[in-house]
Amino acid sequence: MQEPLGTFERWLSLWVALCIGAGIGLGALAPGLFQALAALEYARVNLVVAVLIWVMIYPMMVAVDFSSLRRIGDKPKGLIITLVVNWLVKPFTMAALGVLFFEVVFADLIAPADAQQYLAGVILLGAAPCTAMVFVWSQLVRGDPTYTLVQVSVNDAVMVLAFAPIVALLLGVTSIPVPWETLLLSVLLYVVVPLAAGIATRVALREAAAVEAFTARLKPAGVLGLLATVVLLFGFQGGVILAQPLVILLIAVPLLLQSYGIFAVAYVWAYLWRVPFRIAAPCALIGTSNFFELSVAVAISLFGLNSGAALATVVGVLVEVPVMLSLVAIANRTRDRFPAG
Repeated sequence: MQEPLGTFERWLSLWVALCIGAGIGLGALAPGLFQALAALEYARVNLVVAVLIWVMIYPMMVAVDFSSLRRIGDKPKGLIITLVVNWLVKPFTMAALGVLFFEVVFADLIAPADAQQYLAGVILLGAAPCTAMVFVWSQLVRGDPTYTLVQVSVNDAVMVLAFAPIVALLLGVTSIPVPWETLLLSVLLYVVVPLAAGIATRVALREAAAVEAFTARLKPAGVLGLLATVVLLFGFQGGVILAQPLVILLIAVPLLLQSYGIFAVAYVWAYLWRVPFRIAAPCALIGTSNFFELSVAVAISLFGLNSGAALATVVGVLVEVPVMLSLVAIANRTRDRFPAG
């Protein structure tokens, strides 16, 4: 039996909502402060955002035990669903929905240059399956923690190799210039480096109990990093959000359709394949949730803090928590339709 949810997990949507409001308010009241923070960058990588993202990602990378990869053959169905949905379906459906809405359905409401930026942002979201928050969603549905760890480990291994090529492919197909050096630097900074640090930490700690105690001590820092990042990102984009609320709604439409559609694909597939609920629910939630920390960081690195691409990834943060909580509720209500083993 898993541990009961902590205060943060139980009230996750409230904390994020308060931080969104705080970010927008502070951005409007103190624009000079956020302009100064935005100027703290090197090679188009914002240093403040980079530090906060590392604070969030590092504890999760320490928790990933790559020795669990030895168990991937024990129950392959859930892992197959996760990999197919995450890497062969999700990036391409997100790009297709972005093209459909930003270049066709909303063509009269969005300038072509802005449409390209928003499209780039949703592509970055679609190409980055969730790593950090997966453990929260899995716990909320009482998923199999060991199997979730296997799925995250495999996803991280694939992401190191596949994220940059898939993003470059989709940006190229949609005629958006691909700054390869910046893209590869972002993957190095936000995936490879924290992953290597996490592996090194596990090796140094040796014992599983020591790793668990270490990550437990780091958890408050990760939570603060998440909340501070939300405040900062919405502070950077607060003026745009207040001035163009319609744009936020337009960006949210394909993101919402993508989230519920991808969940339906993975969840129904798991149901038809008779995958046990404790594996089926997390594998559907992993495919639905986004590694928004990476997406935001890469969008800022590639296109700038005040770009439409960065705004689109921030809208991804805005819709992610309520959407994921609603899907958790759907999963828990349909638990009895799946095998319990």
